[in-house]
Amino acid sequence: MRPNLTSIDKVLDRIEEISRKCGEQFEPRRPETPKNRFVELLDAAGETGNPKTPAFQSGAQSPPNSLNSPNSLKVSKGKTNAGDAVDDLRRQVSRFAEEYNIDEELIRAVIQVESGWKTDAVSSKGARGLMQLMPRTAAMLGVEDAFDPEQNIEGGVKYLAQLTDKYEGDVEKALAAYNAGPSRVDAAGGSPYPGTSRYVDNVMALYHRYREEDREEY
Repeated sequence: MRPNLTSIDKVLDRIEEISRKCGEQFEPRRPETPKNRFVELLDAAGETGNPKTPAFQSGAQSPPNSLNSPNSLKVSKGKTNAGDAVDDLRRQVSRFAEEYNIDEELIRAVIQVESGWKTDAVSSKGARGLMQLMPRTAAMLGVEDAFDPEQNIEGGVKYLAQLTDKYEGDVEKALAAYNAGPSRVDAAGGSPYPGTSRYVDNVMALYHRYREEDREEY
């Protein structure tokens, strides 16, 4: 009597199908680096839609004199002298620049374009403070009070450092992601919107200007 090969083939096919499904189910996931995962979590927590619009929009088109302008600084930390407030903000920028290995001139440029050095700045989309942190992003960065200059600067610099690491030192991509979000930059392979491109251009223009001025001072 000849064996029923059709039934055997069906059984073998079923075994192969089950094995394949089990293999897919238990296939190990590729590990993610902690820094990139943190940036992705921030991006996922951020508000969706268009990129945030900085509260201060003149950017590189305006002389960056806000840092020296008493009228542009509102620091509610017992400061009675605008010069003291300026010095305090500059010291904080320098400290966090060193701590997170980000150029001080870049931080100053971001603050100038984002808020014009107004500690109480609020954008139309709800970004707050010197470095214009969105509420949920600020919370994930450990910033409890986005209007507190020290907390805001540290949170913004920390985020810039994470983005710079993610894009392997590509400052322009990091700035585009700071403005529009990493997922949009990744999807576009660069700046995803004309407004983001203008933002990057403005920050980079000020960044190079500040670096040149600092070189001349020394």
